[in-house]
Amino acid sequence: MEEKKLDINSIIGFVLIFGILIFMFYQNQPTPEELEAQKAEQERVEAEAQKTEEPKVISQKEKPQPINPQDSTAVAEYQNAVGSFGFTKVSEGTTILENEVLYLEVSNRGGQVVQAKMKNFVTYDSVPVYLVKDGNADFALNFSTTDNRVLNSTDLFFEPSLSKNGDNQVLSMKAKVSNNQFLEYRYEMKPNDYLVDFTVRSQGLNGVINSGRPIALEWNLKGIRHNKSVQYENRYTRLTYNHDGGKISKLSESSDLDEETEEDVKWLSYRQHFFSSILVADDHFKTAALSSKNLVEEETKETLFTKEYSAKTALELHGGELSQNMHWYYGPTDVKILDDYKDLNLADSIPFGWGIFGWINRYVFTPFYGFLSSFLPYGIAIIVMTILVRLALSPVTYKSYLSQAKMKVLKPEITELNEKYKDNAMKKQQETMKLYNKAGVSPMSGCIPALMQLPIFYALFMFFPTSFELRQKSFLWAEDLSSYDTIFNLPFSIPFYGDHVSLFPILASIAIFFYMTLTTGQTMQMQQQPGMPNMKFIMYLSPVMMLVFFNNYASGLSLYYFISNLITIFIMLAIKNYILDEDKIHAQIQENKKKPKKENKFQRKMREMMEQAEAQKKAGGRR
Repeated sequence: MEEKKLDINSIIGFVLIFGILIFMFYQNQPTPEELEAQKAEQERVEAEAQKTEEPKVISQKEKPQPINPQDSTAVAEYQNAVGSFGFTKVSEGTTILENEVLYLEVSNRGGQVVQAKMKNFVTYDSVPVYLVKDGNADFALNFSTTDNRVLNSTDLFFEPSLSKNGDNQVLSMKAKVSNNQFLEYRYEMKPNDYLVDFTVRSQGLNGVINSGRPIALEWNLKGIRHNKSVQYENRYTRLTYNHDGGKISKLSESSDLDEETEEDVKWLSYRQHFFSSILVADDHFKTAALSSKNLVEEETKETLFTKEYSAKTALELHGGELSQNMHWYYGPTDVKILDDYKDLNLADSIPFGWGIFGWINRYVFTPFYGFLSSFLPYGIAIIVMTILVRLALSPVTYKSYLSQAKMKVLKPEITELNEKYKDNAMKKQQETMKLYNKAGVSPMSGCIPALMQLPIFYALFMFFPTSFELRQKSFLWAEDLSSYDTIFNLPFSIPFYGDHVSLFPILASIAIFFYMTLTTGQTMQMQQQPGMPNMKFIMYLSPVMMLVFFNNYASGLSLYYFISNLITIFIMLAIKNYILDEDKIHAQIQENKKKPKKENKFQRKMREMMEQAEAQKKAGGRR
């Protein structure tokens, strides 16, 4: 394409046009008298506009005028004046509700809680704990009007009225059409209580609200970060709900987006690790559409929110009016506090674990640790509890070590069988099982004690990260037993490890290494059966996993594993050196071999299956 250039003729043309414009502007400029008249007219217009456009602020003492919702012209004019269909407009502002533990601000616009602050708790960096702040949450009712408009309660202005009901504070927020026509949010706060009674009702709005359609309730919230490690906090941040006659379910804590639609929902808990926002319905929500969106991508200090929650449900009208009794809970996810609301079962929102693991955590370890920490420092209480748990499990440890000792004594004979039948795996397995049966030894006897300890270990694994008792409690160099301890900050971040070095996981890893050396040393001396894992590999892998995986976990959990493995090592050394005698074990096994041994049903069935397999193999070889 040819490039266009600016020639001399174009320049002359632009100069002439500019000159003509200047001449016309000079010829048409107003005289001083015209300027003065224009100024006076402009001032008059601005004064009139200010009078007609200034919104009316209605105080509680003034009586708002009713409006006929069927009069479309009046409605349009009223909307222009006050900004909402048929509802009066009051001044912007908030009303404060507070007691000894909770501070709430309720906005005139929308009538909802716009700030919820814990008065007795701070975050890891000493900032007050907020569950609602700076628009991270909204609560709205969406309803249709009789002329098919859709209104959202967040666009309505509610008139506040604060009063007393005994020792309780009562805040009535009314979005009025008239004195006898309104939508009301009623908050009642008790002294020293995190639970606030909340009632939504309407009066005289059967001519405004379309009763043919249910009112949609929507509650959204973005969880505010409170902990040092946002990824660790996010792991225990979940939407939990009570539904279908008492079932407790949760949305995923790790999926980018998880959605469910449930029936008969009693309460919804937006848990933020150690703090929760819970909405409870006296009459269950018939259905609720729930969603949880993960907002944490990586471990960064800039991440401010963990998850985005949403719940949508429908409220039914009765006689054209709305009446729904509910409760708001803004407070700690602490079993001691939540157990005060037994009739609501709010303590079930705490992640104790599933099945028997959760039962042990909730009814054994949680009260037991609460008892110990009532008179001992929190770190010492962990050590004492660990010692008592390990002593209680010492008989199981003894059974496990005794099984290992028996297998060690049998090792020469097992090695001989392996050499004798090295070319016949089926025969080798048969003869090995016969040897075990004659000697009265079961290779599974070492696994069963370990399996018996799993519920204890898993319950404790869930106890330490979720125990509110440990939050911001220090011990030695750990500033917070519910978070990781730090002895050195790295100038960079290592994938899966983090940007810091925690000492308790290092100590726990060393203890696990010595424990694995002690326990797998004997196992590795025994015959490695086909398909068995490489015990030497596991011996090195376990400490490395502990070191990496627990670097960002609660230091109280790492302290427990460190002490637990130390105690286990001492118990096993005591059993080996002072309790068990391998010569006596060998003599006992030889005596057992001489005795006729009756097969149990399982052993007989296994023998018959192996004999059948051997016979089929021989028959196949003859073909």
